[in-house]
Amino acid sequence: MRVGILGPLQVAGCAVGGARVRALLVRLALDPGRVVTTDRLIDDLWPDEAPAHPMAALQSLVSRARREAPGAISSHPAGYALDVPPGEVDAWAFERLVRAGDVRRALALWRGPALADAADLPFATAPAARLEELRLTALATRIAADLSTTVTTDPDADLTVTTGLAAAPSATTTDGPDDPAARGAGLVAELEGLVAAYPLREPFHALLMRALITQARRAEALALFERIKAALAEELGVDPGPELREAHLEALRDAEPKSNLPARLTSFVGRSEDMSRLKGQLGRARLVTLVGPGGAGKTRLAVEVAAGLHVPDGVWLVELATATGVRAALEGVLRTTDPVRALRGTAPLIVLDNCEHVIEEAATTARTLLSEVAGLRILATSREPLDIPGETLHHVLPLPEGKAAELFAQRAAAARPGLRVEPERAARICRELDGIPLAIELAAARLRTMPLSVLVEQLGDRLAFRGGRTAEPRHRTMRAVIDWSWNLLSDRERELLRGLTVFSGGATYEAISQVCGGGLDLLSSLVDKSLIAVSGDRYTMLETIRQYAAADLPELRQAHARYYTELAESADPRLRTGEQLKWLAVLDAEQGNLDAALRHSDDPLRLILPRFWPWIMRGRHREISEQAASVLRRVGDTPPPGRELAHGICRVLAGFAPTEAVLESDHPAALNSWALAGVGTPADVVRLTERQAARLRDHPDLWIRSAALLGAGIVRFEYGAVAGAEDLLEPAVDGFRALGDRWGQWAGLFWLSLVAENRGDFATAVALAEGPERLATELSGLDAPLGPMTFLIRVGQLKGRAGDHAGAARALERAWESAVRSEDQAIVARVMHARAELARRTGRADEAARLLEAALALDVEVSAQLRAYMNIELARVREPREPLRRALELMATCSDRTARATVLEGVAEHLEPEPAAELLGAARALRGIGESADPHVNGLAARCRAALGEHGYRSASARGASIPNPERYALRPLSSP
Repeated sequence: MRVGILGPLQVAGCAVGGARVRALLVRLALDPGRVVTTDRLIDDLWPDEAPAHPMAALQSLVSRARREAPGAISSHPAGYALDVPPGEVDAWAFERLVRAGDVRRALALWRGPALADAADLPFATAPAARLEELRLTALATRIAADLSTTVTTDPDADLTVTTGLAAAPSATTTDGPDDPAARGAGLVAELEGLVAAYPLREPFHALLMRALITQARRAEALALFERIKAALAEELGVDPGPELREAHLEALRDAEPKSNLPARLTSFVGRSEDMSRLKGQLGRARLVTLVGPGGAGKTRLAVEVAAGLHVPDGVWLVELATATGVRAALEGVLRTTDPVRALRGTAPLIVLDNCEHVIEEAATTARTLLSEVAGLRILATSREPLDIPGETLHHVLPLPEGKAAELFAQRAAAARPGLRVEPERAARICRELDGIPLAIELAAARLRTMPLSVLVEQLGDRLAFRGGRTAEPRHRTMRAVIDWSWNLLSDRERELLRGLTVFSGGATYEAISQVCGGGLDLLSSLVDKSLIAVSGDRYTMLETIRQYAAADLPELRQAHARYYTELAESADPRLRTGEQLKWLAVLDAEQGNLDAALRHSDDPLRLILPRFWPWIMRGRHREISEQAASVLRRVGDTPPPGRELAHGICRVLAGFAPTEAVLESDHPAALNSWALAGVGTPADVVRLTERQAARLRDHPDLWIRSAALLGAGIVRFEYGAVAGAEDLLEPAVDGFRALGDRWGQWAGLFWLSLVAENRGDFATAVALAEGPERLATELSGLDAPLGPMTFLIRVGQLKGRAGDHAGAARALERAWESAVRSEDQAIVARVMHARAELARRTGRADEAARLLEAALALDVEVSAQLRAYMNIELARVREPREPLRRALELMATCSDRTARATVLEGVAEHLEPEPAAELLGAARALRGIGESADPHVNGLAARCRAALGEHGYRSASARGASIPNPERYALRPLSSP
């Protein structure tokens, strides 16, 4: 139980009324866990005059306190004690944290004047004063830490890199709490308030002087010193102490840095982490080069970092973009013909900007300067490294989505005041623009003359977006930005860069060498020049650069298609072995290239065939159908020679009946393709899968045998022959397990779990379902289609039905956390339904009702099955008639037999014995089972037997099993008043 006395009294979970009761708890909290004698308590609580019967008054007070804060006070023959450990009282925790040096956490405990509820009682005076003094000391310590600088110095040089407030730039950035200038201004305001409240407290005056110095307000700091000096002499007859005198000396020093850095014209967004890293790098290395693609903001970042450093010997920006030579530009900035001589003996920082077009001279000059001037640091920007000893690279990457959207929103508001851009829309625009700051700024500027919707349509023409009148020519458009890099390339580099545009989503070196023939040296050169990047084992390219370099390359496109067709064919047999996860990861990484190859291939039927099975494994059924239809439109109704099987499967997926080529094939993509596509009547599907299973029963390939059994087992379960499903599914799982095929095991165990659930054997269903959860987690790919979260929901529900309420709660808590993170409202609704069911099972009917009503009110599309289940559950905790009616109506056109059975069983709970028995019979027929193992269903059956007798029950049950439309039949008793 936590007790707070640093401000108004707080006792966790309790509302304590009555001034004397609060004073009693405050007094006991000063000695937590220790007995305070009754005499001491009476003296402290009634200091002026004790009541007529002090012991009775105290006991009455204690009784009231115990009622309002149960468990807080314990009795002792000598008195009373607050029955909590000292650490649970905020004042004790405050003192401990201050002694440990953790003043920020300590101050966070302070809510107002200490012992506020006993302020008028003498016992509180000394402790309150001591705590207040401790608070002021801690406050000064915290502010001093905020003002202090973290200094990183090279032992051989004099440059001091500051990362605290002394490094504040001259204008405010927008990177939040990491912005030194903004923090400095905030501390000045805080200290001005403290100085006004404590006019003779020297530490606060000294800290305010230092804060003013960091804000370049030295005159104000000196004036403040004179005021406190006079006040100390007049009020106390003393001179300023050493802390104030040291602050006075700091204000007198001339420490203004020399610099030619330009003043900021716009806010600086999204680079706080880069700035922190660069400051650290400059403290460890003498040459740091910012490299990255054009438009990424290297120059702006370098200037911002340089402006935030305390460099007494000067910070000099040397712009090379329009310079005729590096040395000439350096001499012009330093106003000397001998830069080495002018700099020797000093420790300045030089920013060499835009080195790429004079890279050789920039590298030579930088090396000479660093060799001759021991204290010098250089911060360079370039689209490729200087490549000299001692160089540290900092890659300036495109902005992450959140920061990019923030930049776009700010610049859009500047272009058209009052315009508000939804964060999701801003993020989408920034994704289209690769997160490149210059592209984002150019796009936002266009909002001055066009609606946001028109801008979105224009994003494909991003290379032509134009900047302002004063922008440098190379920054007027994104095309000009890339022209700057393109013009520095050799013919062979340009040819390779064009060739790389045929890839989508990056490519491995092997793929590039096979398709484009580019050597490693050429690739490395393009990486160095920031036109492509290395990510893991792949070379990647920004879409903006792809658009610039793209060309009509039909021969390369066919070479690309052939390479990825061969890759898919090579992966295909390995997907059915223990190497499955490895090859799924390969295909996931190459999804963009595989899709592009399928679009451009002269032989798309060859490529689509090995792609069918990975699509099935990833659960991407819509994509299978769309791609199959697209390929059919290209190749026509007649299959090319040798492509009959692929053509036939495409036709099945487009809704046509399977050809003999498909029916007689043992190719994995052909197996059960008609079942996947839902071709024909249920009877057709059953007939075809049974025929296939019989034909492949003795196939020499274990995987083919197992897959045929799996398909037949699923179809049996789906279409009513439940009793025979396990006979097929169990050997299928055994075969997949022997092969190491995780997908086959997952599918088989999942359906076996459904079979067990269908017959009401929830304990077995749980055991079987936990295996698929693990396998689904391993198999989850780009889109996580197998959904570990889905399995958590299922496992949670099954555990609840099996009686493991604690296990169910743990599973559903994990599912809820995942659902909230996913922001998928359909999944949120599923978890709410599952949690409501568990709440009802554990006696929390009102909570169950609230969850169900909230889930049903969500503006989200969910299946009719789930909505029916939620109404069935709602009928168990609210007036049942309307929820039951809605559930039955939702099931009127449902083809899921087990879902219909579940709803009928739920309705039967609320009916008279005879119609209830009829619905139980109808449900049993839909499930395709004899007797259910579900305790709930058996309980309903027992109630009906007791009322109707065995013969009457069996007759009613048999009638129900023959009802053609049991949902419509069940609506009748619900329609009567």
